[in-house]
Amino acid sequence: MGKYRVSVDTGGTFTDFVFYEEASNSFSVTKAPSTPEDPSRAILTGIQELLGQGVQPSEIVFFSHGTTVGTNALLEGKGVRTGLLATEGFRGIYEVQEQARPYGPPVFDVMYDRPPLLVPPYLTGEVPERIGSEGEELRPLDMERTRVLVDLLKERKVESIAVCLLFSFLNPEHERVVAEIIRSRHPACTVSLSSEVLPQIREYLRLSTTVINATIQPILARYMEKLDERLRSSGVTTAQKYIMQSNGGVTTVPKAPERAVTTVLSGPAGGVIAGVEIGRQAGFPDLITLDIGGTSCDVALIQGGVPALRTQGEMEGRHIAVPMLDIHTLSAGGGTMARVDSVGVLHVGPESAGAMPGPVCYGQGGEHPTITDANLLLGYLNPENFLGGRMSLRKDLAAAAIKKKIADPLGMDVLAAAEGIVRIVNVKMEEGIKSISSKRGYDLREFTLMAFGGAGPLHGARMAADLGIPRVLVPPHPGVTSALGLLMAHVRHDYVRSRLSPLLGLAPEEINRTYEDLAREARRDLAEEGFAERETALELGLDLRYSGQSYEVTIPLEEFPVRAETLPRVRSRFDEMHEKLFGHRAEGEEVEVVNYRVVGVGLVPRVELPRQQAQGIPLSRALRGERPVTYGPPWGTVACPIYDRQALDVECTIRGPAVIEQLDSTVVILPDQKAVVDPYGNLIIETS
Repeated sequence: MGKYRVSVDTGGTFTDFVFYEEASNSFSVTKAPSTPEDPSRAILTGIQELLGQGVQPSEIVFFSHGTTVGTNALLEGKGVRTGLLATEGFRGIYEVQEQARPYGPPVFDVMYDRPPLLVPPYLTGEVPERIGSEGEELRPLDMERTRVLVDLLKERKVESIAVCLLFSFLNPEHERVVAEIIRSRHPACTVSLSSEVLPQIREYLRLSTTVINATIQPILARYMEKLDERLRSSGVTTAQKYIMQSNGGVTTVPKAPERAVTTVLSGPAGGVIAGVEIGRQAGFPDLITLDIGGTSCDVALIQGGVPALRTQGEMEGRHIAVPMLDIHTLSAGGGTMARVDSVGVLHVGPESAGAMPGPVCYGQGGEHPTITDANLLLGYLNPENFLGGRMSLRKDLAAAAIKKKIADPLGMDVLAAAEGIVRIVNVKMEEGIKSISSKRGYDLREFTLMAFGGAGPLHGARMAADLGIPRVLVPPHPGVTSALGLLMAHVRHDYVRSRLSPLLGLAPEEINRTYEDLAREARRDLAEEGFAERETALELGLDLRYSGQSYEVTIPLEEFPVRAETLPRVRSRFDEMHEKLFGHRAEGEEVEVVNYRVVGVGLVPRVELPRQQAQGIPLSRALRGERPVTYGPPWGTVACPIYDRQALDVECTIRGPAVIEQLDSTVVILPDQKAVVDPYGNLIIETS
């Protein structure tokens, strides 16, 4: 009996599947149209396809899933009706926020409107209580008033309540009592405590993060329950069911809703983890990942095999303070629509045609031309072999839409209009790459661009050439690479404790005691998830800042237990990192510790791409013909050879111009470029 691991990445247009057979170290992939009204339906479709190949449900021993359920609920304003309980006198913290606008265009927009509050003022209650700045009780909790507030929120039909009391990260006792009152008087209501969701300093960020958790928690919990029920109805009963988190690790299905806020970047995180592992195998530890799907483009930077992380971010103007991969998202995908405005300017995005009706060429009633329609007209896509022949594309509909909506209003021919659409979206994505690399002091000539997603390999070679990136890596299954990353991720849980103090004034014993407390919590949670101690690892870090600063830099703590001589070395590493990130250091300033961090890692058996040997198969065996392809200046339209990627042998060289087709994506190589298949099946395109 074989053992299979299954991973599923739900996107806006397609749901991607990777099936991994452990004994043979082999992969198979498939796609199914996404079902946004109930994502578990599409998942069941893919599982049934695997079972239809003769696999028994009991042979599926591992299931991992990247979901956008919580993300979509937040972005679309479809979270549950949520209440908020805050310390008396501090209800305005949520509305005032940090008295700042999001960085970027809103800073200069005199007409800027903040996004509506997830919890309106009439669903916010003030609890009489007070914990002091040292964690001491200054005012006892008024339990009777708390009961009245909970009853009022119940009358107003809230489904979830966020509790954020002052300094609860130092002393959570009052929050715990409030939770008990809520559960006794409103048992159907879910509760999110800030001391559990984000037990760290900074009141507004803690409150905002807890409110987001409360808003999406019931939605994610219901989805997890429905998904688990559908899997069990198919006979898939493995206990190893995981959900991807924003930090690049997975968590178990039962635990995921408890901290639902950690899943808001669940989908794109899988692609970054795949980039780390595939880059390590292929010998490219410095990567920029380019994941272009049906509705969006996600870019991230990996240096030395380590993805960039951040401890706070923003989504649609709402602040989230949990560890997350530093992923920059752009509204640029295959379904992104093009339009000409009232003054004759061509725009691409941010609107998307989504899965339904989708691009015009899908023949599902779409009227507005998209990037996919433009790529089809330029010859990059095969209308008869889209998704391996499962779907035909209507080139006539795409041409008519681009002519009517773009070419005629601009007074140009259809091919020039299609080329303009692709060029504009490429520049938009190139600016996104610059924002995480060259604008932060990184030299793009030292990186490799890893292009994946259904549309990434269509655009990657051209974008790399524009940016001066020397090579592009296209993984074996680019259209499902994010799903592949779900199989490569370990279980990761983040733990934090805030304690403000001068770094060099700390006693090593105090630091060690704090880390031991956090480590004990991490080991306990991992043990509950079935990991033996030998299957776990801990990562330690310190959030440091120069005295008086309002931001921190996380420094990995590589020496434990800490000794007196450790602290000056930590200080030195902080100075170096601060200079690298911000261009200066202040060696004469005092350095403060703000947060202690521990990451508990449950080690999942590694999945790697199988290494292959060259079979001596000539390139001509992979040739499937040729068709006209428009590359734009200086090449124009050329007769371009078309290759079947599955028939390419290891070590074979393909010289551009070339188009390489496969089930889940299409690779476009420019006329002055060449590509080589490496031993792991990756396509390495040299751009210079």
